[in-house]
Amino acid sequence: MSSKHVLQPRFFHALSTCSVNPSPFVNKPDLFSYPLRLLYKCRDLKSLLQIHGLLVVSGHKQDYAITTHLMNSQSSTNPTVFLYNSIIRAYTNEKKHEEALKMYHVMLKEGFQPDKYTFTFAVKACTGALDLQEGVLIHENISRRGLECDVFIGTGLVDMYGKLGDLGSSRKVFDKMPKRDVAAWNVMIAGLSQNADPLEALGYFKCMQQCDILPDSMSLMNLIPAVSRLADVDICRFLHCFVIKKGFNEVLSDGLIDMYSKCQDVDAARQVFDRQRRNKDVSWGTMMAGYAHNGYFIEVLELFDCMKREKIKMKKASLVSSLLAASELRDISKGKNIHECAIEQGITLDVSVVTPIITMFATCGELEKAKALLWGLQERDLVTWSAIIAASVQSGYPGEALSLFRDMQSEHCKPNEITIRSILPACTELSSLRLGKSVHCYAVKVNLDYDTSTLTALVSMYAKCGSFTEAVVLFNRMPCKDVVAWTVLINGYVQMGDPYNAIDIFRKLSLSEVRPDRGTMVALLPACTLLHDLNLGSCVHALILKCGFDFDSHVKNALLDMYVKCGSISSAEFMFNFTEFKKDEISWNTMIAGYLLSGLAKYAISAFHQMKSENVWPNAVTMVSVLPAVAYLAALGEGMVVHACIFRFGFQATRVVGNSLIDMYAKCGRVDYSEKCFDELKNKDTVSWNAMIAGYAIHGQGDSAIALFSLMQENQVGVNPVSFLSVLCACKHAGLIEEGKEVFDSMCRKHHLIPDLEHYACMVDLLGRSGLFDEIMDLIKGMPMEPDAGVWGALLGACRMHSNVHLAEVALSYLVKHEPGNPAHYVVLSSIYAHSGRWDDAWKTKLRLNDMGLKKSPGCSWVEVNNRVHAFRVGDQSHPQFESMCTLWNTLLDKMEKIGYVPDRSCVLHDVEEEDKEIFLYNHSERLAITFALLNTEAGSTIHIVKNLRACVDCHTATKFITKVTKRKITVRDATRFHHFKDGICSCKDYW
Repeated sequence: MSSKHVLQPRFFHALSTCSVNPSPFVNKPDLFSYPLRLLYKCRDLKSLLQIHGLLVVSGHKQDYAITTHLMNSQSSTNPTVFLYNSIIRAYTNEKKHEEALKMYHVMLKEGFQPDKYTFTFAVKACTGALDLQEGVLIHENISRRGLECDVFIGTGLVDMYGKLGDLGSSRKVFDKMPKRDVAAWNVMIAGLSQNADPLEALGYFKCMQQCDILPDSMSLMNLIPAVSRLADVDICRFLHCFVIKKGFNEVLSDGLIDMYSKCQDVDAARQVFDRQRRNKDVSWGTMMAGYAHNGYFIEVLELFDCMKREKIKMKKASLVSSLLAASELRDISKGKNIHECAIEQGITLDVSVVTPIITMFATCGELEKAKALLWGLQERDLVTWSAIIAASVQSGYPGEALSLFRDMQSEHCKPNEITIRSILPACTELSSLRLGKSVHCYAVKVNLDYDTSTLTALVSMYAKCGSFTEAVVLFNRMPCKDVVAWTVLINGYVQMGDPYNAIDIFRKLSLSEVRPDRGTMVALLPACTLLHDLNLGSCVHALILKCGFDFDSHVKNALLDMYVKCGSISSAEFMFNFTEFKKDEISWNTMIAGYLLSGLAKYAISAFHQMKSENVWPNAVTMVSVLPAVAYLAALGEGMVVHACIFRFGFQATRVVGNSLIDMYAKCGRVDYSEKCFDELKNKDTVSWNAMIAGYAIHGQGDSAIALFSLMQENQVGVNPVSFLSVLCACKHAGLIEEGKEVFDSMCRKHHLIPDLEHYACMVDLLGRSGLFDEIMDLIKGMPMEPDAGVWGALLGACRMHSNVHLAEVALSYLVKHEPGNPAHYVVLSSIYAHSGRWDDAWKTKLRLNDMGLKKSPGCSWVEVNNRVHAFRVGDQSHPQFESMCTLWNTLLDKMEKIGYVPDRSCVLHDVEEEDKEIFLYNHSERLAITFALLNTEAGSTIHIVKNLRACVDCHTATKFITKVTKRKITVRDATRFHHFKDGICSCKDYW
């Protein structure tokens, strides 16, 4: 661009001295149908070559008759240097650079001496042809003739070397120039901006002004790539001020938008866009590309819709950015809309547009449509093949990607390094080391395994397939290990659950000459998470601050995830709320999941609502993160709000979201809604069936669970250990002993699955509820592995139901070894002693508990009223409505006692004074929650209570009497299952 700016005045006089007036070619285009007539009238070489030059410019050079006549005419005349220059210039301006260089060599062969104009055009041709070797030869010829210091030739050489990447030669030529005008400085800055250290380009820009050369618009345009590469928004703003001061803001609006976008200040880019948009001189494509570069894909599609509304003709850049946005958002509806727009614009035959269309369809899961478009192309180039292969892998179709890779080779389209790097993740996804090795062999065979990027992709494939021996050998053989290669190996160890080797590789990287980058830190932080080592994570955080990587959003999100999973939710909150943190959907999702992991389900739901209020769009991961929080609290109202959001954002067809909805509704007490979600889910997988069976299980619907399990097998859906665990839990809660035994037996005999400790614990619980202690002990003795706390805990629970003191003591002796810090086991044993009348042993057990400094988890119940969750602890008298609740309870108690309710005082330990025992019973958390709900809900509505512990016998009995007195339905979800109370009867049939 700079060269053209400088050279244009110097060859203008050539046109003004033509012996043939060019006006007939300009004003009367119909004369072009008679070019031979004009050529035959030529009587001198000057006229002949003048017509030749004009024909080249006008695109008529390929006409066979004209070409033949020109060759014959030229061979019979005497050419001059001036006329050769005209032809070379004409070819160069038409971007026919090879032809221009051929004419230059013909000129030399004929013995004519080039002048400074010849060299100027020839150097420009070398630049266009990207022919450095030819450019060096021409430069040598220039030096021999002493023309190197000519400002015009020097500028051309500086431009050529800069654009062809030889900045050393570019600097040498520039330094030799005795006089440097603005064009020379511009091409020097342009070369440095694109290829070298961007700070050097800024240095030349400053030096240019010190030499009293005033920058023009081209100077600033050439400097923009340097500022963009630095990603320094302060320099960006300084340059913008300079642009405004010089009055170039309209000319450079596109460049400013692009620069701000690459400096991650999209808001400033949008301000420039909106200001210039009124003049219609700004490129929509640049703004859309800027949004896409920063991941603002929703904004890209909003601009697309705006262009359609304003009926602005879309260029390729706008369509390509829109297609990328639709692909990233998996918005197939919008993608089809963009495709239709491309058809209307008539550019669907352009491979640069068709390729992203194919990628969009493949990424959005419509692989058949993508393949149809691929096969519809007359010429399928390497870029298109590589794009659809990569999109197929990223969309979860690794098998299809490998099939396309074979089709590509059958069409004799030779893969390149990019194709190899695209297909290797398919082998990883299929966990097929054999296929990965085959691709490696192919790469070696066709000599595509030489560059660092391909070798890095191979190391990644071997590492992710668990073949670290090959990965390390290949890594060690790499002639040049860049930071990406080191990071890939660290990431491979982390993904295979080996944090020690990951940290060891990082230490070796630190000792090498390669500096870790932001990606390295993102790969390393999960190693701290695997070790649950907060101190190590804090050290990595300090290193991130030292290296200046803390501004990167990916690094920040990785730090947030590390703090959350290492149990420091306070550190995560501080980063999230009190530091300069750009909150995207990933960071919000991390906080939501972190709150849930820390047992702060209420905060998780609050974060979800705050996320929406700050206009950050939730994605499918958000829904899957917040639904378990809703399920934990059994907050049905909140769950329905989240379900409405799922419909609004179009995630209802997403399988993982559908599975979470099934689980959420079941845990919120609405198994009927779970059934509806299950029936409407079209692409069910094993997890879907398991979630529905588990829903039936916690509601005590054993028969429904067994029936669904049978239907699952009839439909040839793969069953797994979780499927069996869910069915066994259903049998346990429903007292289906024989059915449970049959399911457990079929697990090994029919399905060849080995039961694990959870299955054995479930069977112990199932048998224990019926008092089958002999069968339990036989089962435990026959276990192929040592029983864990879950198995012995199930036995202890069974002993409590049947007051089996002897086996309870045996169970506790093992539990003390497995879980010495769990107070619940001592509480259960103390309760068993109390039920058996062994008060001294009960008292000693409690003293032992106190001596060990262990405390029983207090009972807590919560209820959702008017979309707000209210929590109550045992003995809690702090609620503002406590007096009203006491009055109501006394009224209920009188009515309950009249119809036969008698408090079971054995539920309270004997050390409590007799007159206080009933007060303790009356203050149990679920009774507080029930009385609060009775006061604050409409008559006839169902009350939903959640409790963190197993419901005691007396509370269970009292709740049955309450439903009889109030004619209300009450649902209680305790630590083991759901209890549906109605008219004095519980769905568990007193079996829990």
